[in-house]
Amino acid sequence: MNPLMRFWLAIRATIFWVGFTASTLFYGLMTPLLLLLSFDARYPLIRPYSQFNVWWLKVTCGIDYQVIGRENIPTDEAVVVMANHQSTWETIAFASIFPPLTWVLKRELLRIPFFGWGLSMIRPIAIDRKSGKSAMIQVKTQGKERLDSGISLVIFPEGTRVPTGKVLPFKKGGAVLAEYAKKSVLPVVHNAGEHWPRMSYIKYPGTITVKIGKPINTDGLSVDEILNQLRTWIDKEKQNLPSYLS
Repeated sequence: MNPLMRFWLAIRATIFWVGFTASTLFYGLMTPLLLLLSFDARYPLIRPYSQFNVWWLKVTCGIDYQVIGRENIPTDEAVVVMANHQSTWETIAFASIFPPLTWVLKRELLRIPFFGWGLSMIRPIAIDRKSGKSAMIQVKTQGKERLDSGISLVIFPEGTRVPTGKVLPFKKGGAVLAEYAKKSVLPVVHNAGEHWPRMSYIKYPGTITVKIGKPINTDGLSVDEILNQLRTWIDKEKQNLPSYLS
């Protein structure tokens, strides 16, 4: 890519971050008012944050998205959404795609001014990654409570953002929760890293593809069996996604 094009893409990315920062400040300042509301009343007021920034990304950086398999999203129960993790994009956009959800995340994120304040409003499960077994117990107990109350839970089995083309071993936390809570796993794969690469300021125009598989019924399955089914599906479907960088 020639320097002039990179410079233009950097300008577009800067304009996006200006809008993203403004919306984050706005929702962060709304936190005291949102605290007065229940989750069910609060979530419809928070979801536009995701919708605005997905739209703003399209306007400023030319990044749109398409969803394949939207009909596979259950409407009658909360599920454990398990997806590959390549980019910041999915952490912003998933709230625009799925019914009410929250996240398992590192607790340091809640300490970020404004952003963390707003994030705390969706009842995330904030864990200390270094606490090992106690973190897993927290995910199981708090995760089951969220799921039983109708809030789906997003877990990235790789545990961190992974550059396009690379693969990390899947951690068992999401499968352990699904087995413990007796909830289905909703497998999701996407290629967001093609257009918003990990650790990249520049964003590349195009259309992100999100594919949603049929829920994995965990009844009678062991944790390893759940994880194997998920891994097999994600590895297969990832090969069928468009590649902008190839």
